[in-house]
Amino acid sequence: MSADSSADSLIAKYLEFLSFERRLSPLTCKNYARDLTQLVQLSDQLSLNDLQNTHIRRFVAGLHGKGLGGKSIARLLSCWRGFFNYLIQQHSYTQNPVLGLRAPKSPQTLPHALSIEQTIKLVDIKEDDLLSLRDHAILELFYSSGLRLSELVNLNIGALDFTEGTVTVTGKGNKTRIVPLGEFAIKAIRQWLSMRPDDASLNINQQDKPVFVGKQGKRLTPRNVQYRIKEWAIKQGIHTSVHPHMLRHSFASHVLQSSGDLRAVQEMLGHANISTTQVYTHLDFQHLSKVYDNAHPRAKKLTFR
Repeated sequence: MSADSSADSLIAKYLEFLSFERRLSPLTCKNYARDLTQLVQLSDQLSLNDLQNTHIRRFVAGLHGKGLGGKSIARLLSCWRGFFNYLIQQHSYTQNPVLGLRAPKSPQTLPHALSIEQTIKLVDIKEDDLLSLRDHAILELFYSSGLRLSELVNLNIGALDFTEGTVTVTGKGNKTRIVPLGEFAIKAIRQWLSMRPDDASLNINQQDKPVFVGKQGKRLTPRNVQYRIKEWAIKQGIHTSVHPHMLRHSFASHVLQSSGDLRAVQEMLGHANISTTQVYTHLDFQHLSKVYDNAHPRAKKLTFR
């Protein structure tokens, strides 16, 4: 058996393990498959069992030299490390060549958030045609609850609780969380659902039907949503490239500015680690710095004559 075919077989078993044992989403498994395929390509004629720490270092150096960023390399290393841990546990491998390796550091970039005024201007859609009603509900929900794009497009009607004012979403790692639903979002979603078209081929319970669909009643794709948000940003006079994740950043930043409660923002965003949420404290500090500079008499820059 060739090194490639043996590696392909092991990767297939690992992906099956991730899907059925770890219960990772199909998209996450697809990303793992891509990263592991890259490992095999970089290994060339070497079998997985022959890979050493020096080989992985050389792979990382080569990828970084071609312009791959630190975060992307860190993701690759994490994927490869988990794969070799699996091989040790399940297939009698004796070493993990990825242990102890770290990705090159990347310059920290803060997530870009809209101002409160910009966000309200974006979501304040006045048109009342079918697609405008739907898009208004999408924008209000993104800003109200800080959902990820995948969480919004996969949302079913049964996940909405208008009485309690909550929405139940399934995020990364198939983890479920309950997020508050604001009054503006509830009103917009109710209005959309009263007009929402049905696909006759969807012979399923009303509660299991997708919340957001197109004209034919089919569930919206992430690409559909991205395109519509860009279109609305232009229509509403927002002079920046707006994408769904920017609304999630705006939600987090604005809630943190108002409450200062980092733990609550972590829970609502569904971050496993609070360090992921802490990036928003930098955004909050930037906001506070601007307020201070504009308001405090001792913060004014001195003018020399």
